[in-house]
Amino acid sequence: MSVIKPFRALRPAPEQAKQVSCMPYDVAAESEVRAFIHENPQSFLRVTRPEAEFEQREHPSKAGVFEKAEQNLQLLIESGALIPDPDPALYVYRLTSGSHTQTGVVACCSLDEYEQGLIKKHEKTRPDKVKDRTDHMIALRAQTGLIFLTYRGTRRIGEQVAKITETEPIYHFTCAAGIRHTVWRVGQSDEIVAAFAEVPALYVADGHHRLESAEQARTALRSEDSEHTECKPYNFVLSGIFPAEDLRILPYNRIVHDLDGLSDEEFIQRLSENFEVEAAGKSDPSAHGEICMFLSGKWYKLRFIAATKIETDPIERLDVSILQNYILSPILGISDPRTDMRIEFVGGARGTAELERVVNSGSARAAFSLFPTTMDDLLTISDMGEVMPPKSTWFEPKLKDGLFVYLI
Repeated sequence: MSVIKPFRALRPAPEQAKQVSCMPYDVAAESEVRAFIHENPQSFLRVTRPEAEFEQREHPSKAGVFEKAEQNLQLLIESGALIPDPDPALYVYRLTSGSHTQTGVVACCSLDEYEQGLIKKHEKTRPDKVKDRTDHMIALRAQTGLIFLTYRGTRRIGEQVAKITETEPIYHFTCAAGIRHTVWRVGQSDEIVAAFAEVPALYVADGHHRLESAEQARTALRSEDSEHTECKPYNFVLSGIFPAEDLRILPYNRIVHDLDGLSDEEFIQRLSENFEVEAAGKSDPSAHGEICMFLSGKWYKLRFIAATKIETDPIERLDVSILQNYILSPILGISDPRTDMRIEFVGGARGTAELERVVNSGSARAAFSLFPTTMDDLLTISDMGEVMPPKSTWFEPKLKDGLFVYLI
């Protein structure tokens, strides 16, 4: 079963939801965050990315950064920009981008279920990133953003959610990225809670580091709490839970800064060992097993010719795995893409024009446009208890930070 729990949210006043809500903390570079905060001092980025509050020449301590985050959260509360809900509730959250719509439930989920493997992950986490968010949660005694979870949808949940979306929303606005965000408050939540109890497992779509941080924050807070019970708020994690059939995965593309001393001709010759290489007039792969490469102002299509060797392995057959195992590691010597400074990742939302721009600017040598990972891939690999290569999925649109804050 999947346990979901109503919670007493700290959330924006309706007229300030658009100004307060912001992108997830790990999407933007620090320079971009500084610009966003300068343009909009109400932005919740002041809480999730407080380091941008300091001058660039300053080198504040971690304690100083988290103290700034706590101060900024209190300012938003004192100004009335954030208000506490009087009673626990669930919420329905809909995001609409062009013709794409996804509608989910915002609730607290059990960290016990995460420990037991009933909230299934597909990605490894980095200890430094986990510690940063753990310290942030403990300093603020709050979870400031949603874990993005998914599940195999059921008719019962779908019917309950559809009824709620026929009522008046508490938020309805279009953000700067052109995405419409609509939120409904669910006062009577028993039916939805019961419907989710029939769901055998939840899956992490995005937010592995936040989820692991919530678990570590729970461990730390529990050890300090002489009156610990299983009902304490820190035993749960704030989540947006969306049916898998609603979600859209975009490619997570790669750029490399050098070809490990190879010329263009030598590199293409090495590629020919495992790929059919031909000039292409397009930049987006049309099928699994096809990779598009931008090199020296030209697009090439790389068609993998050893597919039958890996087709039965759900991890090895991923296009991100093919790129890593047959190009990046053996030809370019990039064995660990999580730590190698010669590679960067470009979320599919930026499009292939960004790949061309970076290579044409001279800051990268080549770029690779990938066919996106599918939801079936993610669910299958998660059910196996396995993990995908780093940066395998880019979900779009992104859930907003700052619409819901959970005090722990």
